[in-house]
Amino acid sequence: MTTLPTRTLGKTGLTVSAVGFGGIPIMRHDHDTAVAVVTAALNAGVTFIDTAIGYGDSHTKIGAAIAGQREGLVIASKSGASTQADMARDIETSRADLGIDTIDIFQLHGVSLDSWPTISGPGGALEALIEAKAAGTINHIGFSSHDVDTALQLAREPIFETVQFPFNLVTHEPADELIPVARENNLGFIVMKPMCGGQFDDADLAFKFLNGYPDLVAIPGIETAGEIEQIARIVASGETLTGAELARAQEIADRLGKVFCRRCGYCQPCPE
Repeated sequence: MTTLPTRTLGKTGLTVSAVGFGGIPIMRHDHDTAVAVVTAALNAGVTFIDTAIGYGDSHTKIGAAIAGQREGLVIASKSGASTQADMARDIETSRADLGIDTIDIFQLHGVSLDSWPTISGPGGALEALIEAKAAGTINHIGFSSHDVDTALQLAREPIFETVQFPFNLVTHEPADELIPVARENNLGFIVMKPMCGGQFDDADLAFKFLNGYPDLVAIPGIETAGEIEQIARIVASGETLTGAELARAQEIADRLGKVFCRRCGYCQPCPE
């Protein structure tokens, strides 16, 4: 087993491996193959697993893989529900499909400034998260977003303990303001899309870049055992970008620019 460095996820106090497991790609696998991929991640030293209601059957596949070895793992799920009733339902669905009594972190999924008033208002999804935390069915409350203005506002809300946001060689603007605000408010920072949503496949560059931010936790979407084993080795090395690698990273950033398709599907139907 690779010995991965660990991170503390802000005021949650949770200690997790420096790289986690993103649960989107295993939707494309049959059950047994998906379970084998999650098991490979656990064998590589990964202790943090991220999934979501919107990730198809990812929950049940992860649940099968972690059955009998829940101790020491931190499991995160999320829902895009905006109402109290829908969020309460999704929390219970997540628990049942994962086969666990308590979800360590439950996040509002893809929050925007437009949706926040409904989510945080009377009868909104936030009420269900607060109730679930009080009941012990979830332990910590976080949010994910793709909009920096939304993330900056919510990162200052005392209720939140984690923020999940894109950060990579190309989308590195969060380092200017969002990451400092998260640190100031002691939020755990979970990095989504560490490889630019699949736009390049050089894991060395991607994770050496992130090794330069030793308080962040990346959750790459993992499709094969080989992927997580390679990433784990890079993260465990602690190596950061130097010399020619810095130039190569800049070349990639310049080529892709700031607006490019991350193949995440969040903009569907795509205007292009």
